Amino acid sequence: MAEDQIPESKWEGKTSADLKGSSAEQVWPLLADFCNIHKWFPDIATCYQMDGVPGQPGLIRYCARAPIDNDESTIKWAKEKLLSLDPIQRCLSYEIIESNLGFKSYVAVMQVVPINSGDGSIGCKIEWSFVCDPIEGWALNDFRSYLHSSLQLMAEKIMEHTHLSTTG
Repeated sequence: MAEDQIPESKWEGKTSADLKGSSAEQVWPLLADFCNIHKWFPDIATCYQMDGVPGQPGLIRYCARAPIDNDESTIKWAKEKLLSLDPIQRCLSYEIIESNLGFKSYVAVMQVVPINSGDGSIGCKIEWSFVCDPIEGWALNDFRSYLHSSLQLMAEKIMEHTHLSTTG
């Protein structure tokens, strides 16, 4: 295939989760802390900085699930690179640069958006969109469902954290 030809179709998707009672100002710093996603994302057991400067594009994180039955060969992992971080728009983008999860290319954008005419008094929502090549072993709708359910669980954990920090 010549380089100027259109590649096979890309997968695209977007999901969101509402965080009632949690302001965008409370949620954004938690999401922007790129190397601490394991605190919020349900399947990730560990996440740490591999390279780069925290809060700066180019930062690379290593994320992994826990091994199954203490078998290290079962660990699913990814190295992800922060592409952009915009505190004004409360938006970040990243790409998977290496993994054993079947990704050929994957770029995602996560944004925290205030609910209620921009003042955040009712809460906020996290929007997560992605563009990737088809993923080995997945159907597009299954992958979208996985991201949606993961984001809902992530939102619940973040809401619990923000509610505890404001009440306790």
